[in-house]
Amino acid sequence: MIRTIAVSKDYKLIKDVKIPDLVAGDYQWYWVDFYQPEESEIEFLTEPLHFHPLAIEDCIYHLQRPKLDYYEGYAFLVTQALNPKTITREEVDFFLSRNFIVTFHHQPSTEIDAVWQRLSEAEKVNKWDPSHVLYACMDKMVDNYFPLVYQIEDTLDEIDSNSKGRSMEALLKDLFDTRHDLLSLRHTITPMRDLLYRILNSQRLTSLEGKIAYFSDIYDHLLKLTEMIEANRELTTDIRDSYISINSHEANHVMKVLTVITTIFMPLTFIVGVYGMNFHFIPELTWKYGYFGALLLMFIIALWMTLWFKKKGWFK
Repeated sequence: MIRTIAVSKDYKLIKDVKIPDLVAGDYQWYWVDFYQPEESEIEFLTEPLHFHPLAIEDCIYHLQRPKLDYYEGYAFLVTQALNPKTITREEVDFFLSRNFIVTFHHQPSTEIDAVWQRLSEAEKVNKWDPSHVLYACMDKMVDNYFPLVYQIEDTLDEIDSNSKGRSMEALLKDLFDTRHDLLSLRHTITPMRDLLYRILNSQRLTSLEGKIAYFSDIYDHLLKLTEMIEANRELTTDIRDSYISINSHEANHVMKVLTVITTIFMPLTFIVGVYGMNFHFIPELTWKYGYFGALLLMFIIALWMTLWFKKKGWFK
């Protein structure tokens, strides 16, 4: 699907202009949005838009790492949005010039739709230009990163406090899932931060003159997001180490109790083993109180060892 908006010389919006008429027409600037285009629609990138084959190839074969390439008369940018439900990356490509902007995406883009709606309803179209459309789209993308990071922080707080009394296995599973989500966010936000750094320090993006402060604000947001992700990754490591330490402590406690029990029963097992041998001449076998005497001896030994271990602090 292709949709278009053109701004005339007297700053009036004109929608659904055919691409050949846009290229040949006398407009202030125009915006072409390619959404899940068919093969016949992709051909418009070659003719009449005349984009470079390498840039067109990057549009067709996604996902590309966020980047900025320069071509004659325009710049090509690859950006990445995040699906809020699956936290998966969704590529959005931009062709930017002074008199046009072309967006290309294979998945539905709430960011593009929101900016398209704002432009369609704008009362003062003269404040808009291709660079402002780029800023608005990228700003919306970055703003949509924040709820995902906040959601992960809430999940980590729940795992850390364990207010629902869940088992350690379930908590560790959620912890590693959360760590995987943080890794996905990191693989998106860090390249986007690098892309904004290139935009801010580029000498060839002359169409962004007067808009650097806006893109600097996006860069600041990405720096904040990067710090939040790194802090949360460190928190997941701390929580994991804490749970592993607790698990090791509980295992050691169980082993200590079993060791005490085993140690107490060792002399008792020895006594039972001695008198369980099938020799005919064992003096105590003919003693009238031999059975009760053996039980009393085992009881005394067990009681003495229990009191001794308690004195040593093994039951604490």
